[in-house]
Amino acid sequence: MHNNRTKNARAFQSGPAWRRIAAGLCCIVAIGITALMPAAAADLPEQKTATLFGATIRYYDIGSGPVLVLVHGLGSSAKGDWGKVMLPLAQNHRVLALDQLGFGNSDKPQIDFGIQTWVDFLGEFLRQQQVSDFTLIGESLGGWISTQYTIQALNGVAAGPTLALPKPSRLVLSDSAGLYATMKRQFATPPGKSVVGASLAGEKQLLASVFHAPSYHTDQALRDGLAWSLAKGDAWAIRSVRNPALLSETVDKQLNAITIPTLVIWGQHDALLPLSDGRYFASRIAGAKLEVIADSGHAPMIETPDAFLTALLPFLR
Repeated sequence: MHNNRTKNARAFQSGPAWRRIAAGLCCIVAIGITALMPAAAADLPEQKTATLFGATIRYYDIGSGPVLVLVHGLGSSAKGDWGKVMLPLAQNHRVLALDQLGFGNSDKPQIDFGIQTWVDFLGEFLRQQQVSDFTLIGESLGGWISTQYTIQALNGVAAGPTLALPKPSRLVLSDSAGLYATMKRQFATPPGKSVVGASLAGEKQLLASVFHAPSYHTDQALRDGLAWSLAKGDAWAIRSVRNPALLSETVDKQLNAITIPTLVIWGQHDALLPLSDGRYFASRIAGAKLEVIADSGHAPMIETPDAFLTALLPFLR
């Protein structure tokens, strides 16, 4: 059965449908590649190791106090997305930030990834950590995963009696993916509108869609971004997320199931996932608050970390 699914995935990725989807490479990859160069975070401690379903997952466990669980986006890592804010958050919290399966320093199996894959791994990780009261914070693709996780946890969805998802007490979504219309547009990017494959031109489009500040649009930023993209070895997981079948895992119609305090943070100049999506999340989740970060694009925790923390910290008190 697994072999058949793998063959089907490979056939899809070499067929005409895949070539049409590949035209949207730059935009789709940018759903989570919010750190084209990992944040300078030399003071971060060494990552720890967890074994989940036989796979090796690397994660940070920093600080003490109320627990924050940070979920990074597609093509990035815990350090890549959260490297500039983990230590400030850890001053008064225990910060758990994992490299998700397929990314960072965690295992990168060639499997059929879906949002549910990462929901299941996040649940197993939190069960192992025996975490029962925590704030879940997701960015971009990580926001999609965190939203789906929260909906299932609050609804008591579980694959078995010992597999219940630990319930978050609060939710933070930053420039979150996961709305049907937006994801459908990403998958349907017309041919000729994006550059396919790893290249300087592709990095230029990617940087423009993710970051607002001119400092991220220099020739050196293109060089560094392409070098990092070539080195991180996560192309299979990225391709899996460009599968239109993931539209069945979008969250629009389930947002009213989220009944915990929720903060939505959005970069004012997000050129990838529009601010209107942030307003939609905030309007459909009862009591949710929207904080718009000025002078920021798709990744405020990287581009404007001080402003991101200013928006986040009052919610955590």
